[in-house]
Amino acid sequence: MEYAGRLPLTPQIVKGDFIVEAVNRLQFDRPHGFTHAILNPPYKKINGLSSHRLLLRAVGIETVNLYSAFVALTLALMEQGGQIVAIIPRSFCNGPYYRPFRELVLEHAAIRHMHLFAARNKAFKDDAILQENVIIRLERGGTQGAVDISTSTDATFADYSEHAHPFEHIVVPHDREQFIHIPTTERNAFELFPTIRYTLADLGIKVSTGPVVDFRMRQHIRDMPEPGCVPLLYSRHFTRQVIEWPNLRSKKPNAIQHNQETEKWLYPKGFYAVVRRFSSKEEKRRIVASVVEPRAFPNAPKLGFENHLNVFHNDKHGLPEALARGLTVYLNTTAVDAFFRRFNGHTQVNATDLKLMKYPDRDHLTALGEWAKMRGKLTQTMVDEQLETLKA
Repeated sequence: MEYAGRLPLTPQIVKGDFIVEAVNRLQFDRPHGFTHAILNPPYKKINGLSSHRLLLRAVGIETVNLYSAFVALTLALMEQGGQIVAIIPRSFCNGPYYRPFRELVLEHAAIRHMHLFAARNKAFKDDAILQENVIIRLERGGTQGAVDISTSTDATFADYSEHAHPFEHIVVPHDREQFIHIPTTERNAFELFPTIRYTLADLGIKVSTGPVVDFRMRQHIRDMPEPGCVPLLYSRHFTRQVIEWPNLRSKKPNAIQHNQETEKWLYPKGFYAVVRRFSSKEEKRRIVASVVEPRAFPNAPKLGFENHLNVFHNDKHGLPEALARGLTVYLNTTAVDAFFRRFNGHTQVNATDLKLMKYPDRDHLTALGEWAKMRGKLTQTMVDEQLETLKA
């Protein structure tokens, strides 16, 4: 405590379980009184039946991870105007599990500043933390205004950059999920595209997680096609523009039996757009989309989609070919990938995320698909340039 003499503070070290101590203070002691807090909380899931979960519920906090529990309790202990700085995973920004935590933060605090590290494998490499982290500053009871967003490659802050963004660019008005976007450029590219404003529900298109969970259906899955089987598709069967099935180089199975027990998990053969759910930690693209072409499976009446794929469909049936191709072109644009990274800080792409994104209307998507069909093999430059036609 060598610095204690420089400030009018009386240091106190409390040994114990922070959740227990904080809940006791909130329930039985003076609930507020702290003006500043700096947190580097632990990252670990909280079991739904654990004593920690029950303690948190007793003070109105519903969350699934220790880091969000620590931040929520700290916020509850702060005086009005109190400042909190926390280093936490970016995963709280979206997804259904952290929605109660986001609602609590946005109700009781103003977000003042968020800092993002561009290289997640460098900022905290000494601690073997490879997930994407954010440093966030909150003000208890503050009036929300513009939010300062800063970035740097790593913890040296050598290339530090900062911009202020209107709050409506951070949390989109009327977003029921209250996703928190972290723009890394001064302007959202999609603000230039007035035609991109539709949800999948508006378009009559559905997206679902692939229904075949392989470890639950082991007795029906086969390494290679055989009589009575249909294709079982994993992300490994797709490169950007090519379907490789069966894939002889992958250790993943290639087929699933078609019978009464598997029927409800299979889709009719047709055109679909698929997006893989996971990418590697340092991969350049978060969203990688492909077209499922029925001619790749000439003798198959049905298709199985494994659980690590998101599937765009029409009530579990295929889409019109041009629409499926247009969706794939759109999803593979650099602008979509950049937009998605604004609010998704982990490597998983959930069907819920894809439902809440904005898309062009069906006519524009179909036109993109017709264009792609005529061009054949597409480059990233071609795809990005074609998106520019939607600005009109």
